[in-house]
Amino acid sequence: MFLTYLLAWKLIAALPEKIAYTVANQISDFIYFRNGKGVKRLRSNYGRVLPNLSQKELSNLTKAGMRSYLRYWFDTFRLNKWSKSRIINTTEVVRENLLRDPIAAKQGCIVALPHAGNWDHAAAYFCSTGINLTAVVEKLKPEAIFKKFLDYRQSIGIEPISHKEKTIPLLTQRLQEGKLIALVADRDMSRNGIEVDFIGGIAKMPSGPAILAINTGAPLITAYIRYTDNGIKIIFDQVIIPTNLQNENEKISAVTQLMANNFAKHIKESPVDWHMLQRIWVDEEN
Repeated sequence: MFLTYLLAWKLIAALPEKIAYTVANQISDFIYFRNGKGVKRLRSNYGRVLPNLSQKELSNLTKAGMRSYLRYWFDTFRLNKWSKSRIINTTEVVRENLLRDPIAAKQGCIVALPHAGNWDHAAAYFCSTGINLTAVVEKLKPEAIFKKFLDYRQSIGIEPISHKEKTIPLLTQRLQEGKLIALVADRDMSRNGIEVDFIGGIAKMPSGPAILAINTGAPLITAYIRYTDNGIKIIFDQVIIPTNLQNENEKISAVTQLMANNFAKHIKESPVDWHMLQRIWVDEEN
């Protein structure tokens, strides 16, 4: 499996750009028409985000969503060959000051984001403009593939740490050093997540972003990344820590809900770039 994966990575990186993305769309459409578990889940998730879509509209959105998802993978396989100027010139940022101001002030900053757009491209943008970051990454199997991704992200300028490690102490240290950390946070992987009201249902999201913000005082912001014709658009929003709650558990729940609200707003505005092929709502079967 690893050799096949490595061959695909090298082949996609070597293809001329126009051919590479034509191939990406062809592979995406093939996967879509096979209608496997991931495609069915994506269709189901989109159906909950936009429940008034007709079946044809939902099918079209799911097909486009799979193309967006494959675009992410093809971008990932090619990104470390892009120049810094290309990475910067293909990135648009809304409310960029929400991230740059606390980093400049050595406060540290926590960015929480859903599985949307291309977060590696977004990270490469900030690394290319002088702000490196620490990111928690999901441990993949086999180990050789996981190591390949670690090496790739390090080549961009990311300090990747596995979600299997004790992440809170390490991330707390990075924030105390005034650094940036990024946490993909629309799906709980610990089975100890916080229940939130999310787009009309109950979902579980990780408590880490809220715990870090409350314990360190570092600003917590959310990011939604959308694809554009030429690159990506990053939209930052604040998460204001409530001051009227004394109980820590209540405060963590409240902050996590505010984070989920920001995610929901942008997912409903641009669902096609939300690459969620796993279960989100707790009332659904695996």
